[in-house]
Amino acid sequence: MQLYESIFIVRPSLSDEDTNKIIEKMKGVVAKSGATLLKSENWGRKKLAYEVKRERKGTFVYLHFRSEGGVVSELERSYRLEDSVLKFLTVRVEQPIPSTAAPEAKESDHGRVQ
Repeated sequence: MQLYESIFIVRPSLSDEDTNKIIEKMKGVVAKSGATLLKSENWGRKKLAYEVKRERKGTFVYLHFRSEGGVVSELERSYRLEDSVLKFLTVRVEQPIPSTAAPEAKESDHGRVQ
């Protein structure tokens, strides 16, 4: 089984309730396909780098899951069928995501922290 990360952007004009329904729907697609959802985060509304489908902002949602490769095609099919999803990207992760602890500072030869 492989680790995957998927980020999708939902139209900001939707109510919070409708946005949550879409997020739950996408989580359901992952679960029904036999994947294990490891992490799900709603990153909130953010300004887009460029206009997408006449929208300048979007609600970003992050999914991290473990599965076989067939789940990705089913999830992306669901993204395409949902009119409220502006953009999406799913990638395979080579290493597990680090814990939430802050990375340790490394010292150089001169004793300074880089």
